Amino acid sequence: MEPTFESGARIAPVYRRDLPGGGYVAIDVQCERELTRTRVSVERRSKEERRDGHRPIVIAEVEGDERSAGFAECYRMAADNAAIARALLRVDGPARGD
Repeated sequence: MEPTFESGARIAPVYRRDLPGGGYVAIDVQCERELTRTRVSVERRSKEERRDGHRPIVIAEVEGDERSAGFAECYRMAADNAAIARALLRVDGPARGD
């Protein structure tokens, strides 16, 4: 995976896997001058054409890169479907029965 650049920052994708119901979970490391962050994001849309113009939801962000303890926590979350579901509930809130 090639690093991308966003507003002067270098973003390196380091992990990605498909989710059972479609979409994917990914871990990216963003380096911006002296600050490095690891982000876990989730794309819930299974069809590639529906993703156009849509940014994945960031469910976790920590300081540090692949060598940090925070990265290990992010990896554990990204590898655990239940942890992803819990994080999405925190972001989206509970489903309403409208």
